[in-house]
Amino acid sequence: MSPTLIERVSHVADKVAAPAAAEVDRDARFPHEAIDALKADKLLSTLIPVELGGEGATIADVARCVEALSQACASTAMIYAMHQIQVACLVRHARSEAMRELMREVVSSQLLLASATTEIGIGGDVKSSSCAVESDGVTFTLEKNAPVISYGAYADVILATARRSPDATPGDQVLVVCRSVDTKLEANGEWNTLGFRGTCSPGFLLSSSGSLEQILEDSYGDISAQTMLPVSHILWAAVWLGIATAATSKARSYVQAAARRSPGVTPPGALRLAELTVVQQQFSALARSAARTFDEADDNVLGSIAFAIDMNTLKLSASQLVVDVVGRAMVITGISGYREDSPYSVGRHLRDAHGAQVMINNDRILANNAQLMLVYRG
Repeated sequence: MSPTLIERVSHVADKVAAPAAAEVDRDARFPHEAIDALKADKLLSTLIPVELGGEGATIADVARCVEALSQACASTAMIYAMHQIQVACLVRHARSEAMRELMREVVSSQLLLASATTEIGIGGDVKSSSCAVESDGVTFTLEKNAPVISYGAYADVILATARRSPDATPGDQVLVVCRSVDTKLEANGEWNTLGFRGTCSPGFLLSSSGSLEQILEDSYGDISAQTMLPVSHILWAAVWLGIATAATSKARSYVQAAARRSPGVTPPGALRLAELTVVQQQFSALARSAARTFDEADDNVLGSIAFAIDMNTLKLSASQLVVDVVGRAMVITGISGYREDSPYSVGRHLRDAHGAQVMINNDRILANNAQLMLVYRG
């Protein structure tokens, strides 16, 4: 019997990503061995429909894969999640034959997709752009100054947002497929952060050109509302759940080791572990339920105010829960969890966890929900 999707990803997580995770974090380097292993097993194209050569996986399937990778290396998991977010945008919104051919190429060549949605001068507002597509009616050119493009230097394709034309309003945006062979990236910063160090996400001045067929037909507003933002929140939550699961596992191992050293005596951390498990299970139920909800929803639901509020709330809750869980795990493991040279260390998990609340800052998400609540009639 062939291994299942989650079994294939778990093999990469355990045998390839985990052994390199500490070095990836320490050196802030791209996890090339894990990404190469994912490519070798055709795991970058799982979301592509079967008729285009992919496996037709669901978002819930991919979320479980992201979660498994994150237990081994959160940077690898975040790269995989971000890639799959872009693939989801193609699957759900790219209808031209040129874009269908691109999806076939994702399958055959295991292209790595990245995203450029932020821009210097507009803060973190991904719903507006200052840069614009320039067109001669056949081809386009685009120049975008992005403060962050995660793993941009390693991507084969970058999906970038821009105004539809130079005379378009900031919110009239499109999503442009920028192929690496036709794109120049000029780094304008370094990536030296507390966590997610292996995502290699400095800023770049992006200059690209290509055929107008590389611009997705749907407006970015629709792509964002129906796919990019909800899938981002779901797969990011899966990354954070994996971090929390890994930290919980370390806390459990620590308490069990203490119990073996003193048979018949309940270790002091056992009660705290029981409390932690309650929070961890709530987190797991929240994240996995959101993925199933997305897969079961139709376009009317995906475009609704209620769904937008739900997805924003998922991001807020998950980004706070991961910090809570890892913090509880460190209390249980004590100095062993605090040390970087201990098998029970949760230092990397703690640093990665704190990145969750600043990936689309929680204050921005709360402000968005506040505006939505003014018109919500659910």
